[in-house]
Amino acid sequence: MKKIILSASIVMFSMFGLSAISAVSLPSTASAQVADGIKTATTSEMQNKSINGPNGLIKSVVNILLWAVGILSVIMIIYSGLRYITSAGDAAKTKSAQSTLTYAVVGLIVAIFAWAIVNMVLDRIGVKTSSNTTYSSVAFN
Repeated sequence: MKKIILSASIVMFSMFGLSAISAVSLPSTASAQVADGIKTATTSEMQNKSINGPNGLIKSVVNILLWAVGILSVIMIIYSGLRYITSAGDAAKTKSAQSTLTYAVVGLIVAIFAWAIVNMVLDRIGVKTSSNTTYSSVAFN
């Protein structure tokens, strides 16, 4: 069973790797064709809405998720503090509260790094957001 899973994963990763290499090596006219296809498929309801930019879908989703993870982390930090206070010196309860606090702080740090990575990737691919000033080379509107 392990050999089948290993073989399937090797085949899957090599197919994804080949598709990523072929996507990178596309000619420059491919991006123009994609932009034309997007422009053709855009309906009147979709006008003046973008996936990128200061009010785009990517930024909105990332901000909502970062906000939710931040609120959840703060709630868990408060909860673990209350558990630590009410442990009354019990070693198991104290250790449990400390591990909850550790995981909440690590979750908050991971969320901040995820936000930074998303902004870095958007900057590298040329999407303009409020945190970077790079302009996209392909106009989608």
